[in-house]
Amino acid sequence: MRKFFQKLTNWELWNFYVLYFPLGPVWLWYCLRSWNFWFFVPSNPTITFGGFEGEGKKEMYDQLPPHLIPKTIYIMHDLPFDQVIRKIKDAGFDYPFIVKPDIGMKGILFRKIDNEEQLHKYHERIPVEYIVQDLVELPVEVSVFYYRHPAQAKGVVSGFIDKELLHVKGNGTSTLRELIASHPRAKFRMEEMEHRHGHRFDRVIPEAEIFYLSYAGNHNRGAHFTNLHKEIDESMHKVFDELSHYNGKFFYGRYDIKTTSIEDLKQGKNFLILEFNGCGAEPNHIYDCGMSIWKAYGVLLHHWKMLYRISRYNHKHGVPYWSFRKGYKFLKDAKTHFKMLEKYD
Repeated sequence: MRKFFQKLTNWELWNFYVLYFPLGPVWLWYCLRSWNFWFFVPSNPTITFGGFEGEGKKEMYDQLPPHLIPKTIYIMHDLPFDQVIRKIKDAGFDYPFIVKPDIGMKGILFRKIDNEEQLHKYHERIPVEYIVQDLVELPVEVSVFYYRHPAQAKGVVSGFIDKELLHVKGNGTSTLRELIASHPRAKFRMEEMEHRHGHRFDRVIPEAEIFYLSYAGNHNRGAHFTNLHKEIDESMHKVFDELSHYNGKFFYGRYDIKTTSIEDLKQGKNFLILEFNGCGAEPNHIYDCGMSIWKAYGVLLHHWKMLYRISRYNHKHGVPYWSFRKGYKFLKDAKTHFKMLEKYD
């Protein structure tokens, strides 16, 4: 009962649809103004569906500076395993590395692979094409939300957060189950934790040892965010303006990045882009920063306004909207795809 009330009074723990329901009429208004239900598609013209949902990571990586993305290869799920091993060795990968679906979201089937046995289990289980990617061990993980109106040379870094992966710290006496049960965020995810780590629940975690419960740095996987808004300055805007102009077609979205330090990132050095999430990305600086729900709604509405303006401008300059039928089918197929992945997660 106590957990229920904690969840009820903390809007950050609410179901996605419950949180966004009050803003639904605003979204519908933008659809009506555009005379198109998928008004957001032109926002990022070279990403399928504008990056709202269901886009592949390969098309995103192919449009970013090659030296700023981790080493990545793509594996078909039905490729014989001996060929998978050969392909990984030929690409120069060493354990550990990261695997994740090419078309995925919310950290579904995101795994750190430590040995060939784990890789074999993953390859046997996953039903879709997946990515093998270097495990980037740079010490600082951040998200940067950026948008730029196509008619303007400079854009806006609207959000900047530091990420701390969901983890527990051992004390030498408590089991993993006990550490999770007392963790302020992990305790609300007990079913998920049991699914992932149940075989280790009775293990006592040694003093000061860090046990990562998830390697996915997003809100849906329990990562903790720290707002770094005060760090946003002209040098940071310059870095992301240059990224936006690299292919000239990324106008709205969120960069997930690992770097050696905040200062290095602002100087445009020593960082790698883990992902660029298009118009479906949340401005996740609303989370874990003590923001009231009303202020959070204000942030969301501001970003939707920018999304509408960018999309409308691109449409007027030749980027077509999708038909209702095309968008509906794509979204339906994407949801079917993600439901299938959740069964294997």
